[in-house]
Amino acid sequence: MGKVFAVGVGPGSPKYVTEVVNDIVKNCDIVVGYKYTLKTIEHLIKGKEVYEITMNDQERSYQKILPELGNRTLVIPFTGDVNFSESEVVDRLIEIFGEIEVIPGISSIQVAASRAKVPLDKSKVITMHVTTPIEDKKLELQKALIDGHSVVLVPRPWPKQPDKHFMQSEIAIYLREHGFDTGKMKVHVYEAITTENETSFVGTVKDLEGKEFSDLSVMVFNQTNLDSYMNYRWQWEN
Repeated sequence: MGKVFAVGVGPGSPKYVTEVVNDIVKNCDIVVGYKYTLKTIEHLIKGKEVYEITMNDQERSYQKILPELGNRTLVIPFTGDVNFSESEVVDRLIEIFGEIEVIPGISSIQVAASRAKVPLDKSKVITMHVTTPIEDKKLELQKALIDGHSVVLVPRPWPKQPDKHFMQSEIAIYLREHGFDTGKMKVHVYEAITTENETSFVGTVKDLEGKEFSDLSVMVFNQTNLDSYMNYRWQWEN
């Protein structure tokens, strides 16, 4: 059987596709991915066998390719980093194809944290962008904010099922209803990050109520205080 790669192609701009992923995609035979993800690497997949999929038909495409793969190389690209918010798909690919090679990419959470100047090593990273229940993740968000951490968060778009839809406005209302003073909480929202359509919002969590953002958005709750090495001079000064 041929090789199967699951690769991260970055948040949207072709400039954020790593060199190793670039080489894998250029040398593969078959590519299966979502429309937005394929757009990021369209300059690399011309002339290849390409399947554009949706959540509804991805299983059918994988099952069609499996018996036809032979010794060819298949690439399944993921927006951002394949290791973040994609575990359900990666697990299914392993069930179908057996051995796959996972190649990380640059995630929108990394870029958003950089834009907001919020260090990831002092933050909590939470994704609501899953199909499984998120009640535990909501509690995780509360605890992180109470403990004074900054939080980089990917919300959950689910417009066809309002009870599962948990985007910026719903998050703001949820926090207010659970006792947070959202008028004093600083937040950043980035949409279509790294692309020519990138937009940014900076304000308070309270300001998010009633506002709509696209499913290509990431939030940063900014509770960061500067803490440079000059605060720890005792480590090198006598």
